[in-house]
Amino acid sequence: MSADTKIAELLTELHQLIKHTQEERSRSEHNLLNIHKTHERMQTENKTSPYYRNKLRGLYTTAKADAEAECGILRRALDKIAEIKSLLEERRIAAKMAGVYSDSDPPRKTMRRGVLMTLLQQSAMTLPLWIGKPGESPPPLCGATPASGDYVAKQGDKVAARVKAVDGDEQWILAEVVSYSHAANKYEVDDIDEEGKERHTLSRRRIIPLPQWKANPETDPEALFSKDQLVLALYPQTTCFYRALIHAPPHRPQDDYSVLFEDTSYADGYSPPLNVAQRYVVACKENKKK
Repeated sequence: MSADTKIAELLTELHQLIKHTQEERSRSEHNLLNIHKTHERMQTENKTSPYYRNKLRGLYTTAKADAEAECGILRRALDKIAEIKSLLEERRIAAKMAGVYSDSDPPRKTMRRGVLMTLLQQSAMTLPLWIGKPGESPPPLCGATPASGDYVAKQGDKVAARVKAVDGDEQWILAEVVSYSHAANKYEVDDIDEEGKERHTLSRRRIIPLPQWKANPETDPEALFSKDQLVLALYPQTTCFYRALIHAPPHRPQDDYSVLFEDTSYADGYSPPLNVAQRYVVACKENKKK
């Protein structure tokens, strides 16, 4: 089965799941309305009789079952979306390796900077939010949660990579993994903004995988960097990571970090607060301030 056929199939299944979700929600709303009306009657009569207690117990049991059923459908829908994104990414990588590009993913040598910045912003916005089950801890690469020690980034993954600049200085750049050699313990990566001129071969210690899920501040605040923590963050409208302090972590799932970049042109050594998406904030491997 071709990737296009599989994607079309998954989209059809996703559409059915969305319809099923709405049906479940409409059915559960009727039960929630009954709960509300029962509470109103109890307040009017100013008493809690065994009849009302039993009725509410049954209504709440049904509401819990309805919520779990809807949650199950939504999780299946999220799995379909993840499958579709994975197939699209596989197709993009295959096209890149073959030297064939679609209109939505032009070769980097013809990509205007404004287009690249838009694509990076879209990548940050569409990073999936981790939604765990009750009591489930966020996985590695969710928000600030680091990758496991033996983790190897896949082809096509975006990473922070430490490379030597033309002037000899080292800098952290946004890069895409081309391959990994288990024998040499080294990555080959392309600078996302280098117009395909050079490929870097780097050891694992020079690579930091980017988050694969956003952490939800409302349910998993421990999976976020905390205030005053030292990080590497992608400077707005660039493809380079710089050292920064967390000024404020996200308060809602859709929020960005507020960070203070190290900047000697300011009296206190830090820039005013700037917003950076969870996608582009990683732990800083260097603790000493230069």
